Amino acid sequence: MNPLDVVKELQELTATNRKGVEALYEAEIDLAGAESALDKEEARSFISGTGSVAERQAGSKLACADLRFERDLAKAKVSRIKMKLRTIESEIMAQATMSKIMQAEMKL
Repeated sequence: MNPLDVVKELQELTATNRKGVEALYEAEIDLAGAESALDKEEARSFISGTGSVAERQAGSKLACADLRFERDLAKAKVSRIKMKLRTIESEIMAQATMSKIMQAEMKL
């Protein structure tokens, strides 16, 4: 690997990292929307339910299972993007270290 390859790799990783930050923002917006939709529907279902508090809670939870699943998928997406960003950041640090080693070797 030559210095130009390292620079190119760093540039690609940095660009990917920027895209990842935007993807994380969008995923967090989607998560907030999913949580809001779930909270609203659970409240509506609970209010319109009949029976004891426990029965209305159970009915509300059952009625909102699909929304809860969508919320959980949105959470998983946020977690996955965060994990990818950490991986990219580690790769950037490794490439930067390689660059410094190459610079030191060139001085010898």
